[in-house]
Amino acid sequence: MEMLPMWPAVLLVSVATLTDLRSRRIPNWLTIPFLAAGLVAGGVLHGLPGLARSAAGAGLAVLLLAAFCLLRGMGWGDLKLCAAVGAWVGPGQLAFALVATGIAGGLMAMAALLRPGVAGRKAARLTLDDPAAVKMPYAPAIAIGTLFSFLAK
Repeated sequence: MEMLPMWPAVLLVSVATLTDLRSRRIPNWLTIPFLAAGLVAGGVLHGLPGLARSAAGAGLAVLLLAAFCLLRGMGWGDLKLCAAVGAWVGPGQLAFALVATGIAGGLMAMAALLRPGVAGRKAARLTLDDPAAVKMPYAPAIAIGTLFSFLAK
């Protein structure tokens, strides 16, 4: 396992989790520099193939998650966080991380529904724009999926 991408990715998802839990936002000042640094690191360390791999990792995140953002089921910060992780780990590991993220997010959503008063709540539209919808920060699930992708390698 190549260790270099692990440390920036762990730092990224850790800070993103803390900010998302605190403010329910993943700021651009965090995701954009890490995305750019992942692309640069891929190119510097592995030349054009490394840059292509980093770009493919970021692109895969956009390809798979943009529809959720456009339908307002996921925030754009979550997509940018996944794209930044993808730039560091590449498309293969990101795909594995996103599967683990989906499982972690599903378990977190089930736990959220078990909280008193949440299960009986009805919403007209289940989007981020609906004030009655149950919302949860998703950076913790992304962090779990990312960390699991390193441990499973």
